[in-house]
Amino acid sequence: MVTEPKSSVSRPGNRITDVAGIAVGHHHRLDDEVVLASVAEPGSGWATGTTVITLPRGCATAVDVRGGGPGTRETDLLDPVNTVRGADAIVLSGGSAYGLAAADGVMRGLEEAGVGLPMDGQGHVVPIVPAAVIFDLPVGRWENRPTAEFGARALADARTDFAIGSVGAGTGARAGALKGGVGTASITFSDGPARGLTIGALVVANPVGGVVDPSTGLPWGADDLELHRLRAPKQLEIKRLAELTAKGTVLNTTIGVVATDATLSVASTRRLAMSGHDGLARAVRPAHSPLDGDTLFAVATGEKAADPDIAVDVPPGMDPDTAIVAALADASATVVQRAIVSAVVAATGVAGIPAYRDVLFSAFGDA
Repeated sequence: MVTEPKSSVSRPGNRITDVAGIAVGHHHRLDDEVVLASVAEPGSGWATGTTVITLPRGCATAVDVRGGGPGTRETDLLDPVNTVRGADAIVLSGGSAYGLAAADGVMRGLEEAGVGLPMDGQGHVVPIVPAAVIFDLPVGRWENRPTAEFGARALADARTDFAIGSVGAGTGARAGALKGGVGTASITFSDGPARGLTIGALVVANPVGGVVDPSTGLPWGADDLELHRLRAPKQLEIKRLAELTAKGTVLNTTIGVVATDATLSVASTRRLAMSGHDGLARAVRPAHSPLDGDTLFAVATGEKAADPDIAVDVPPGMDPDTAIVAALADASATVVQRAIVSAVVAATGVAGIPAYRDVLFSAFGDA
C-alpha cells in the first residue's frame, strides 16, 4: 500500500518561492512497508521521488559541482562561456543516475506548454532542463526509482506553497545516521548594496556526513536555533544519537538550487552557486568527498534591479555589480546552510531510518 509521507509546509518568508516566479513541485512514491537493503539482503518497497523547480523565462542559470561523483544532466550547457543563458526548470531526483530519466517527463510537459528555446516559426521549442540526482537506491527495492512520469507529475504539482521533509527527491534521503529530506530557506535584504533583493535555497540533503553535532544534538555550530525552533536536547537523547549506526554506504549527495530576484550575468550567478557550497560545508561534516555528488544550481530571475541610491563605488575595470554579488554570495551560503538543517529537522522516518525528531524530540520543546 502506498502512503503519503508526513511532511511540513514551507513557511512564507523562509522559502525559495519568496523569489517571485519560482515554483516547486514534488512527486514521490512511499510504501507503508519499506525495507532498507543491507550488504547481504536486498531492500523492498518504494521510497523515492522527484522535485522540480520551475523558473521564469529569461532568467540566468548556472551550476557549481564540488562532489567527486556527480549524477547530472545539462550542466555543461550552463557554463558562462556557452551560448544558452538559462534554464526553464531544474530537476532534483532520487534514483541515482537512473533518476535522470525524470527530466524527460519535465521536458515533455514544458514542450506541451510551449515553454523552451524557440527553434522555428512553427512553435517548436527545446526546453532546457538541467538535473541532478541523489543516491537513494538502497532505501527500498533497487529497481524502484523515478521515471519520466515522476518528472511530469512533479512539474504539474509546481506551486508557491510546497512541502518539505521526507517528500519529493528527499523521500529516500539520509543524512548520516538520520533521515534526510528536502529543506528550504530565504533572506530578504533590508539594507546594504542588495537592499530589497531576495535570495532563497531549496536543498535535498542526502550526505554521508552528519548535520548534527553528536556532542550537543544540535546542528553544527548551533546556528539559527530560533529560526529552526530548536533548543538543547536532553543528555539521554544525545547519548542515543551517538549509538546510532552510521550510513552503510559512502555513496551520497547533497543537491539544490539557489535563486535570487536580482539581475545578474550568468558568471555572477555562478558565484552564488559557488558560495552556496560554503553553506553546505558549514552544515555537513564531512562534505565534498570523492564519492559525493554535491551539486548546486543558481538562478537569477532578473525581476529586480539593485537600488541605485545605495550603489557602492567600484574601481574602474571591475564589474559594477561586485558589491551586490558579494552580498548575495554571503547570503547564499547562509540560506543553503539553513535549508540543509531544515531538511533534517522536518524529515520523518522511513524504512527504519530514524528522523531527528524521533531521536532528539526534546530539542523541539514540545516533548
